[in-house]
Amino acid sequence: MTKDLLKLLDLSKEDIIKILNTADQLKYDQKHRIPHDYLRGKTLAMIFEKNSTRTRVSFETGMFQLGGHALFLSGKESQIGRGEPVQDTARVLDRYCDGIMIRTFAQEEVENLAQNTKIPIINGLTDFCHPCQVLADLMTIREHKAVLEGLKMCYIGDGNNMANSLIVGGLKCGMEVSVACPEGYDPDPRVLEFTKSDPTFKFSLHRTPKEAAVGADVVFTDVWASMGQEEERAIRAKAFAGYQVNEELMALTNPECMVQHCLPAHRGEEITAEVFEAHAGEIFDEAENRLHAQKAVMYLLMKDDEE
Repeated sequence: MTKDLLKLLDLSKEDIIKILNTADQLKYDQKHRIPHDYLRGKTLAMIFEKNSTRTRVSFETGMFQLGGHALFLSGKESQIGRGEPVQDTARVLDRYCDGIMIRTFAQEEVENLAQNTKIPIINGLTDFCHPCQVLADLMTIREHKAVLEGLKMCYIGDGNNMANSLIVGGLKCGMEVSVACPEGYDPDPRVLEFTKSDPTFKFSLHRTPKEAAVGADVVFTDVWASMGQEEERAIRAKAFAGYQVNEELMALTNPECMVQHCLPAHRGEEITAEVFEAHAGEIFDEAENRLHAQKAVMYLLMKDDEE
């Protein structure tokens, strides 16, 4: 494992599988009330420059279950929000805490934190990627399908941080990845370059959702306008018309195809209420697995070396 979790591009397939296996064990322990307070006495600083329900609750709960303590730091209320350079905040927290989780806008801010600390940095979300969410997604697919290798993952919608991380995580785990985005909303060029870096990767980018969905074993989607893009809502609604996960699209997928959504979902936009409710069990398994996947990341990065 690397010192930090900044983006899935930094991890090997073996790293990802190790996290998923650890998450499975920690989930088993939690369900069976087996003590697993491996991080007792340790503190995680959580910096939120973007608000979130699931990220805060899952990290805070997870740290408590591991025996440690989590500190919530709002970007607006901390010195970062008053103009303190991120490297200065990093060097102070490095002396107080055992790890930092940050949910912010620029990927560069997360990378800067890592360069200025000895303690682990965990990316809770940036505009570029969402590694913790996709680790939970991969965990959920493997729970339902038993394997990842050889499955086809389809993503419908904006080429955003979710698309970027799903492409990287899926390809690294041996999945075929098919993406449908409107023109002008493609995944990041760095990620598209990554898809060409290995001849064994199976990746395709489409302009028609139906083309991407044919033969899929799992379909992903996300909101058309993410946090911070509210002013673009009308423009995006027009651009993404037709990029909806509905019964007609699901008819093109493989039997027993899963549906995943990182939430919150806008029923009637990127997904119909009918499809959402038909797959609600899988979607809320996915939401729960944020807790277990992030506990695995915190444990692997923050545990004492002798453990």
